[in-house]
Amino acid sequence: MPIGRRSLLSAGAAVLATAARAQPAAAWPTRPVRLVVPYAAGGGTDILARALAEALRPSLPQPVVVENRAGAAGVVGSEAVARAEPDGHTLLAVVSTHVMNRHSMAQLPFDPIRDFAPVAMLTRNSMVLAAGTAQPFADLQGMLERARREPGRVGTGSTEALSAFLGQELARRAGLDTPDVQYRSGGPLMNDIVAGHLPVGWTSTASVTPHVPTGRIRVLATAGASRTPFFPEAPTLAEAGIPGIALSGWVALLGPAALPSAIAERLHALLRPAFADANFRARLTTLGIEPDLRPADALREEMRREDAFWAAAARAGTLKPPG
Repeated sequence: MPIGRRSLLSAGAAVLATAARAQPAAAWPTRPVRLVVPYAAGGGTDILARALAEALRPSLPQPVVVENRAGAAGVVGSEAVARAEPDGHTLLAVVSTHVMNRHSMAQLPFDPIRDFAPVAMLTRNSMVLAAGTAQPFADLQGMLERARREPGRVGTGSTEALSAFLGQELARRAGLDTPDVQYRSGGPLMNDIVAGHLPVGWTSTASVTPHVPTGRIRVLATAGASRTPFFPEAPTLAEAGIPGIALSGWVALLGPAALPSAIAERLHALLRPAFADANFRARLTTLGIEPDLRPADALREEMRREDAFWAAAARAGTLKPPG
């Protein structure tokens, strides 16, 4: 059967298109990869990003350089990545409130889903309520009783929309007045808890774990559906008498919206052996980080699911802007 000129042209175009899609991944990276962490240094996401950059070093011809661009609950750094060239040389390590911000902030300069390309889910973060051992309470009930005796005096630290929501929701369910005290990241929040300047704060296990050796912090409760293996003695909120709250966060890797899927797939392929490495996983455990590597499609699905969840919370009035 003869092949017409139009069929030949169509076949040639398809071959060229396939080659064009493959070329970016084959050539990437041609210079250092900038991994933007839109939060201050010292927090859980920053700790993870630096561990990840080190783990990827043997697999790449170029280094991964972590850059902290904190501000506006992650918006400043995230906007920089959304506007960057989608060539795989600028990536974003972001927490789950990247999606939640759409419903807890007055406006965003980007769409948290449409303006970013998912690369991989990295970790699942258990959120915990931490307190200093010098505080006049040793458990959640003691903290709640003090807050009842002294309305407005027991401030609850937060670093982004999820931790602020947990503080507000706990206060609402317990009928308390516990003001939200905002921090730029888990590092400064934990420093103030250790120093006794802040009574309690919601943050991730990764932010709390480095302070365990000081003996100056304790975990009062976890917000998840089950206890965290990092602080197995800490009850869930439900176990402590506050049912109905079962939330955890995550850290994910994103790129600009037009990031070629071939680069995203290659990145995920490079992450698999890193996350399978026993030494890397042991290091994550030491840092208080729970690995949960998932590909781009699973991350996209999770982001859309959470977008719908927080939209419903905002409509119900239980999700409010922090502060």
